[in-house]
Amino acid sequence: MKIHEYQAKQILSKFGIPVPRGSVARDAEEARKIAEQIGGSRWVVKAQIHAGGRGKGGGVRVVETVKAVAEAAREILNMTLVTPQTDPRGKRVRKVLVEEGLAVKQEFYVGAAIDRARQRPVLIASSEGGIGIEELAESSPEQIMREWINVGLGLPAFQARNLVFGMGIDPGLIRVGTGIFTQLYRLFDSLDCTLAEINPLVLTDDNHLLALDAKIEFDDNALYRHKDLLELDDPYELDPLELEASRHRLNYIHLEGDVGIMVNGAGLAMATMDLIKQAGARPANFLDVGGGATTEMVTKGFEIILADKNVQGILINIFGGILRCDVLARGVVDAAKKVAIEVPVVVRLDGTNVEEGRRILAQSDLDFIVAHSMADAAEKVRRIGVS
Repeated sequence: MKIHEYQAKQILSKFGIPVPRGSVARDAEEARKIAEQIGGSRWVVKAQIHAGGRGKGGGVRVVETVKAVAEAAREILNMTLVTPQTDPRGKRVRKVLVEEGLAVKQEFYVGAAIDRARQRPVLIASSEGGIGIEELAESSPEQIMREWINVGLGLPAFQARNLVFGMGIDPGLIRVGTGIFTQLYRLFDSLDCTLAEINPLVLTDDNHLLALDAKIEFDDNALYRHKDLLELDDPYELDPLELEASRHRLNYIHLEGDVGIMVNGAGLAMATMDLIKQAGARPANFLDVGGGATTEMVTKGFEIILADKNVQGILINIFGGILRCDVLARGVVDAAKKVAIEVPVVVRLDGTNVEEGRRILAQSDLDFIVAHSMADAAEKVRRIGVS
């Protein structure tokens, strides 16, 4: 689960990591009042969406009057922001963060993530932070420092100090810098994060370290331990079809392709997506109905696929184990009777009750294209002519 920058900063603050003074606004007048409360002579107005690169898309403004704060907020709110990290449709801005403007003399990168290859957390740091960190990691990987964490021991002080010294932080701030790493890992571990990133961590002209930007993501599978974090979820940031799917316990991800897919199992989904690519087409979605899917869930999944106007064809690829083929077939038929189908549908069934499932499809009087193997399904996807 992703959260907004302002929410991430509230969490950082709770763990003792300093952040700029600021608050979130939903309209221009509220933004103006926040700027007045903060005081000073410079403010930053930042779009709040679940994507980076907001400055490149015009979603971050630095202004020098309270009136300009309100004007910037009015321009950013309700705009559709397209950044390098959004799809071409962009994201609509519904909130802005208004913060004090800081005089910055140095930027750093600090983060905690999961190294899946080593199966352990890793702390990452660099003396170069900001919007170019991805390019730096590719062009000069030696400038990215890492410390892998033994989860049984936690973060020893010497590992935090290794990163602070490697970043070249002012010697007078070694203790503060070490404390930031210590608290960041404590946050990452205790809240079951998959990512906790401060980019940039800045050194101000008056020699203070602050988290100028922050990004936190939580492990969805651990949220049952953190019911309070569920309140931070913003449904507006989800694709409408993904939000509808989640309400029906379906695993759906919208993609930019033309062939809709329905499968039961993540591994089979990945194989099916490869199948579609090999057929010269592109998957329009990832939809896993799971092993315990009911007829109602299958029906809803079919409706969600068909709601995507880019879908030119559908491949349903089911291996009947826990989910029986006859249950899937009834769901497909029920959905087809409720939704006008104007695209070809290839159905490949195998496993438990496969013959019954094929019989249900054959007797439905609906124009399904039945495949008998993965190779047969690939050939039939190729024939339906999507591109």
